[in-house]
Amino acid sequence: MAQIITMPRLSDTMTEGVVATWLKKVGDTIKTGDILAEIETDKATMEFESFYDGVLLHIGMQEGQSASVDSLLAVIGKTGEDISALLASGTAAKAEKVVEEVNAVASSTAEIPANVKIITMPRLSDTMTTGTVATWLKKVGDTVKEGDILAEIETDKATMEFESFNAGTLLYIGIQEGDSAPVDAVLAILGPAGTDVTGLAANYKVGAVAEVTKAEEKTISQEATTNNLQQTTNTTDRIFASPLAKKIAQDKGINLAQVKGSGENGRIVKNDIENFSPSSASPSSAISEATATVAAVKPFVPAGEMVQEELKNSQMRKTIARRLSESKFTAPHYYLTIELDMDNAIASRNMINGLPETKVSFNDMVIKASAMALKKHPQVNSQWTEDAMVINYHVNIGVAVAVEDGLMVPVLKFTDQMSLTQIGANVKDLAGKAKSKKIHPSEMEGSTFTISNLGMFGIQSFTSIINQPNSAILSVGAIIEKPVVKNGQIVVGNTMTVTLACDHRTVDGATGAQFLQTFKAFMENPVTMLA
Repeated sequence: MAQIITMPRLSDTMTEGVVATWLKKVGDTIKTGDILAEIETDKATMEFESFYDGVLLHIGMQEGQSASVDSLLAVIGKTGEDISALLASGTAAKAEKVVEEVNAVASSTAEIPANVKIITMPRLSDTMTTGTVATWLKKVGDTVKEGDILAEIETDKATMEFESFNAGTLLYIGIQEGDSAPVDAVLAILGPAGTDVTGLAANYKVGAVAEVTKAEEKTISQEATTNNLQQTTNTTDRIFASPLAKKIAQDKGINLAQVKGSGENGRIVKNDIENFSPSSASPSSAISEATATVAAVKPFVPAGEMVQEELKNSQMRKTIARRLSESKFTAPHYYLTIELDMDNAIASRNMINGLPETKVSFNDMVIKASAMALKKHPQVNSQWTEDAMVINYHVNIGVAVAVEDGLMVPVLKFTDQMSLTQIGANVKDLAGKAKSKKIHPSEMEGSTFTISNLGMFGIQSFTSIINQPNSAILSVGAIIEKPVVKNGQIVVGNTMTVTLACDHRTVDGATGAQFLQTFKAFMENPVTMLA
């Protein structure tokens, strides 16, 4: 029997919710524990999981729409099931539309041969609309097992390995290396060897109910209500678990890295936590591989000749160009610069790093001071929309990281709740993933403020373009030893220059200046960050 899913009450003060993202579409098979959508409440954006098995027959609320608690969200049932009676509160036209959707599901499913799986271009980031196949690691005729890497997909944020969640023979490749295609375009077809899929590939329509790639699971945001970022030991450096499973594990003190998931794609669900015993934990193994770096061969340039080389723009480079241009030409930037006395910061860092197995950088101190200053000046932690200015009371700081193909901004979620050592460990982990192209899109989403540091290159001061939808970005220069005046005397001191770029639509000059004064106080007296 079909089940009506209504808008859940995800907080004690929630009266209505907004569907931020649907992670399933009509016709998809749903299992208990699967994430149906991301719901934006009055406090956070949270994952909403299914408590039923079946097929998603109807979506009652589109992305971006808001509705009161208990409004119709979706219907789950059996393929072809008549659900018009369940929608008695709606209009007859609406019911007919739902029935048409169900019939379309049934007819499209029948056209796909048994055991044949259509793999479509996955949405691997929140802003991805097209993807490029950088490299195929399998060819037509190869046997594919679950977990095998099919191809490397270049998104607007990174080049990522795309693994198969199905087993079979690779019967068809729909997008050749170097070619781009929109999300949900046919990427490949898997099935029994010898199956004729030529007609299927030609007639497949986006939205038809093929059992397409389950990689959409990877677009799930990390749980917004947890206070501690958990370190994982699996090969993808990410643990997939339902919010309820995470909460129970946190209450019981269970390390999720030791739990084997029984849900979709190894996802950890409630039953896995309840049935977990330490003796059944599988030992984790860390495998490190040394990668030999081969110097690129530069073209020979004869003396006196002008030589040019045309490099095709990557998806990342195109996205950087588009997003930064939009920011520069839509947000009215202004800049505030201040010089910091770093003598106390240097002394404090030396004391902290004198502790066993402790390593803190100046950048970690900048991040911590910024997070604490943002809590005192939340208007700097805001974003502009046409209808309203959104103030973020949670602090998620993005840290700009230079990579081979451009720039990435990994995000430290709930930065204000981290210690200096936690910030250092997480920055090192995320930066390493970014440079090795192993970072997950969810680890680059949700920033409310950004920091760009070029001090390690000896740059004394610079300005940055705001990373929208943030309202500000802090540019950090190098620590310089120079003569300074202290207590009326000229002495040798250490200074650092920082520049805050602000969006004048949300942050007025006085507000930005007050933020910098608070930031300066924390940096010049690091002990206050421990209070």
